[in-house]
Amino acid sequence: MSIEPFDVVDLIKTKRDGGTLTTAQIDWLVDAYTRGYVADEQMSAMTMAIFLRGMEREEIRDLTLAMIATGDRLDFSSLSKRTTDKHSTGGVGDKITLPLAPLVASYGVAVPQLSGRGLGHTGGTLDKLESIPGWRAKLSNAEFMTQLEEVGAVVCAAGSGLAPADGKLYALRDITGTVEAIPLIASSIMSKKIAEGTAALVLDVKHGSGAFLQDPARSKELAETMVALGQDAGVATRALLTNMHVPLGRAIGNANEVRESVEVLAGGGPADVVELTVELAREMLALAGVDGVDPAEHLADGTAMDSWRAMIAAQGGDPDAPLPTPKETHTVTADRDGVLTRQLALPFGIAAWRLGAGRARKEDPVDHAAGIDLHVKPGDPVRAGDPLFTLGTSDTGRFARALEALEGAWEIGAEGDPVDDGGPLIAGRVG
Repeated sequence: MSIEPFDVVDLIKTKRDGGTLTTAQIDWLVDAYTRGYVADEQMSAMTMAIFLRGMEREEIRDLTLAMIATGDRLDFSSLSKRTTDKHSTGGVGDKITLPLAPLVASYGVAVPQLSGRGLGHTGGTLDKLESIPGWRAKLSNAEFMTQLEEVGAVVCAAGSGLAPADGKLYALRDITGTVEAIPLIASSIMSKKIAEGTAALVLDVKHGSGAFLQDPARSKELAETMVALGQDAGVATRALLTNMHVPLGRAIGNANEVRESVEVLAGGGPADVVELTVELAREMLALAGVDGVDPAEHLADGTAMDSWRAMIAAQGGDPDAPLPTPKETHTVTADRDGVLTRQLALPFGIAAWRLGAGRARKEDPVDHAAGIDLHVKPGDPVRAGDPLFTLGTSDTGRFARALEALEGAWEIGAEGDPVDDGGPLIAGRVG
């Protein structure tokens, strides 16, 4: 029986007391936890120590690289195209990957978008796409590479082989109150993104009511940490700091978000979804060496739509098939004339989840037709009786709890009253 080089209790005490862990200590800790030598309760103590004491930049880099080393790394060197990827920290109505991946691919760049499923109030990209009849999330490595070469855009499920340490650690953070620790968020996201093997990465780091980190200063700190990690690993990395105080677009759910994404690809759609899609595409293309183009042109002329149809069809989906619609709907109307001054993202995300659009546990099914359609956004004038938003679900018994979540989430004021919109959509850039 081999002797372990470190004692985990010593490492926990070091971090508990504000000390710095060495590269060798972090490498051993992550490996020992992945193979089961370090127990969950010990790693729980370590994650809480990190939550309370933080980590130096070198420690976060070492943690990220150690997590990558526990699994596979993808290699895109055989492709004839440069690769670029995007990651969002998530929110309410955030369907940007759907129009963005085919838009960027329409310029001859490969977009390997390994995505996940929703949990709680944040929707999952794969759940949205599974609203499309026939579409499948799981691809073999050969299918994945062929589609990248021939179509350019792939949105599919990540295999369990990428940074498996992160899977164990993520589940532990979720039940120990340490989800919000910036070193753990940054290493979790970037270990998977660096292992994916993309040459360039653009991060969409959100703040506001519906964001993972609501405080703009904390979101900026996370963005700076992740950009540094990417650049240290040789991945060209930038971040946009974006507003998730109000829902993004007018659709919150699965099928209705696909519907809205197709509107954007057809040259229409809500202004905020179009703006963020175009800005992220511009950043991704610039990092991939495609300069001097206006991505809005490929939305307007149908080129991006052609790319979308090819992407969906390549994964077995029918881009012309009708999308699911809810069996039951309930519309909330304005009780007076005025202006919509508030529409908080988080309560609307929780309401959509309660309608069946999300899941409480990983194994729960989702109702692809469930969700919320917003008829007005903050700053819009309304008259008494005008529809404000419509809830949709397959089960009328879900309406009461969804409406309960929305109490105080929206407000109608008088003309001239301040509008609580959280500020500009794009608040800044890092990198």
